Amino acid sequence: MDLSKTLPTMVPCRICGGTVYECLDFGRQPLSNGFLKPEDVPHERYYRLAVGICTSCTMVQQVHEVPRQLMFHDGYVYRASGSSLMRKHFEHYAEHLLATELNGEDKFLVEIGCNDGVMLRAIHEAGVRHLGVDPSGGAARVAEENGIRVRIDFFERATAASVRAAEGPADVIFSANTISHIPYLDSVFGGVDALLAPEGVFIFEDRYLGDIIARTYFDQIYDEHFYLFSVESVRAAAEQYGFQLVDAEHMPVHGGSIRYTVARPGVREPSASLLALLEQEREMQLGRHETFAGFAGRINGIRDDLVRLLKELHNDGKRILGYGATSKSATVTMFCGIDSGLVPYICDTTPGKQGRLAPGSHIPVRTPDAFRDPYPDYALLFAWNHADEIMAKERTFREAGGRWILYVPDVHVI
Repeated sequence: MDLSKTLPTMVPCRICGGTVYECLDFGRQPLSNGFLKPEDVPHERYYRLAVGICTSCTMVQQVHEVPRQLMFHDGYVYRASGSSLMRKHFEHYAEHLLATELNGEDKFLVEIGCNDGVMLRAIHEAGVRHLGVDPSGGAARVAEENGIRVRIDFFERATAASVRAAEGPADVIFSANTISHIPYLDSVFGGVDALLAPEGVFIFEDRYLGDIIARTYFDQIYDEHFYLFSVESVRAAAEQYGFQLVDAEHMPVHGGSIRYTVARPGVREPSASLLALLEQEREMQLGRHETFAGFAGRINGIRDDLVRLLKELHNDGKRILGYGATSKSATVTMFCGIDSGLVPYICDTTPGKQGRLAPGSHIPVRTPDAFRDPYPDYALLFAWNHADEIMAKERTFREAGGRWILYVPDVHVI
């Protein structure tokens, strides 16, 4: 499929009701975290992964919605604590919140999508009142085992009203890499309105459209990422739902993310960082359909270059393994047509993925020990957003002559 030749399907915007023009179509895709037992393969679910951009509010969004119960459930395998980099990231920010927004008597923080409690652990240890809300029971129970209070549920208007009645208002509502997963932002902001204290803040961080476009991070587009946020589109969404975006901070995690701070109108002054990022986006023309046409052309080029390289290495008798059975790897393997013939298996540290088959491609997932016994000639790094951490851990692979293959921002070998 040639992404640059997609037809402009039109659908209503989920935020403002404007017109969304389809601009990218990755075709048939599986549930990105649907790691399979062999007997489950005949029952695997697929959907069409296509995104468009609203001509009114500029929100980039998927054209088709995957039912939330299929993605986020008791068996959801992702664990945020699996990366030492992310543990440090959240520990550092928790310390910041404790010194600022949560510095006072009987402060209360609610986290939307707390997963295994990687951020709430420091809040809990500091003795600050808290509550995590997450529909993925398996991950939530890991948090509960560490003393963290969790409500196993989806966050929406009714959930927030129930929490407010039982706990009182929240001084901070926090979320990381979750708000972009939720198509029904109207109910989320309705919940924030019901739960947030008058002077409170809603803080969330998510992968940044500006970095995705500039660095061709096309695999950040998969079923869970219903929205691809820009600062301008988040500002428009906040205003649509009666709030004000007051700060935006660019961060390096996940290849580039933004931490947004939203408050009730007039509570806080917009920051200089927010205004600078808005101006930068205007220069990048993130809200224009033409920008995505260029993006699509670069994605097509990456696909062609990656498949060519893998086939050449395979024909030369080189052994190639995958590293990191990530959610985003489904987009890569399906769009590029990579299967176990080119990459016999993928190594991953997540116990819930080991011994299963990667969604769509059905490449087996094995433990990190399999990566070292023996080392391959090349490793295709699907978890490129943790490249420094992984390469440091696997330095013996390089010392043994192994080489890493990366495909963003272009195909290259390290």
